[in-house]
Amino acid sequence: MPQKDISKIVKSIVDTYQDDSGTNFIDSSNLPLRDKIRLILDLLAEVIFPGYTGLKQVTSSNVSFVIGDVLCQVRDELKEQIKRALLHQCKLKDCSSCGCSEMAELVAESVLSQMPKIRELLKTDIKAAFNGDPAASSLEEIVLSYPGLRAIMTHRIAHELYLKDIPMIPRIMSERAHHETGIDIHPGATIGESFFIDHGTGVVIGETSVIGKNVKVYQGVTLGALAPAKGQKLKGVKRHPTIEENVTIYAAATILGDITIGKDAIVGGNVWIKESVPAGVVVNVASAELIYIEKNKKN
Repeated sequence: MPQKDISKIVKSIVDTYQDDSGTNFIDSSNLPLRDKIRLILDLLAEVIFPGYTGLKQVTSSNVSFVIGDVLCQVRDELKEQIKRALLHQCKLKDCSSCGCSEMAELVAESVLSQMPKIRELLKTDIKAAFNGDPAASSLEEIVLSYPGLRAIMTHRIAHELYLKDIPMIPRIMSERAHHETGIDIHPGATIGESFFIDHGTGVVIGETSVIGKNVKVYQGVTLGALAPAKGQKLKGVKRHPTIEENVTIYAAATILGDITIGKDAIVGGNVWIKESVPAGVVVNVASAELIYIEKNKKN
């Protein structure tokens, strides 16, 4: 292709960038970097499960040094990415200065201070997976291979940033887990201890979902919202289900709206629920009529 034709195409493409908002990042040095956020998650995984990534040799004698070194790196990386996100938000809101650097440092330190709590919560999630899955051979197998645990670990980190009103970064984290595991948990969802996602592919948990302790869900479960056509008008409104403690939700169940699934309830597979379910009940779809057709027999 002649150079003049390339130049013409370049000009026509660049012309589409004019007056754009949100679809190009020219002159936008204040956006968080996805690769850095992925690095932060991997480093925090090493803090939560020392030796998990294999990037560092962790022993009883050096564990304090290793974890301290990782935390220092996470603090610096996280502070920088939070500052970028806050500065971009200020740009959108046309703020002059909101102390973004100071706020980033405070939030980064606050998130790191929550690591012991997150680790304790994840211990309950691991035990729930082991107790709930007879195919699990060890706790180590769950930590190293179960997609549900990977998604929950990422969520518990992202949720802390969401609670601090940090833009973009929590969602980038959750979408990284979504890409890796097929499990889509919005960072705003509130999830109690001993949460187990079995198999996991296709699970969707919306922003305002509230999940109590000792809940188990299977693949394809959706905790979603009604009336998506209202879009931004529903921002900040409770629009996803509340799942009380000790509930089991089987595969491909769809639960929609600001309703409650009561304590100890069991939700069967393939159900579609838009009304609250009382505590202790079992919800199933009516049994389908099965038709058996005998194969033709050879004469």
